[in-house]
Amino acid sequence: MTNHVDLQIACDEKGLPSLGLFQRWADIALTTVTDQIFELTIRLVTIEESQQLNSQYRQKNRPTNVLSFPFEVPKGIELNLLGDLVVCVAVVELEAKEQNKVLLDHWAHMIIHGCLHLLGYDHINNADADKMEALEIKILAQLSIKNPYDS
Repeated sequence: MTNHVDLQIACDEKGLPSLGLFQRWADIALTTVTDQIFELTIRLVTIEESQQLNSQYRQKNRPTNVLSFPFEVPKGIELNLLGDLVVCVAVVELEAKEQNKVLLDHWAHMIIHGCLHLLGYDHINNADADKMEALEIKILAQLSIKNPYDS
């Protein structure tokens, strides 16, 4: 059984990864960490939408690669909704180019990174960042993707 990914494309960019790839990346991230099956939404957005959401929810007035919005299930409700990932296509593409990364590898990393955030992982302090990065590296290796933190 696999997790369910709802893909929303709210931009005009071409050459985006397929729903199948987004599904694969989310599945490997989630199944590496938990046996639970989840539903999540991945929304691909413009620079403008990313900047607006990043400003509204993180008080950072600039676009960002991925924003994670975990869904908080009310007590007493059985629901497998994990949350939403909002990914800025232009930022992901620019980062891959600037960092000399294979574009699909960087997409995989961003979806895995976002899924881990939805599961409660974070990188606010160094110890949490080290734990999250180690898990990302492990998951990416399962996809034959090299460590994205190697310079």
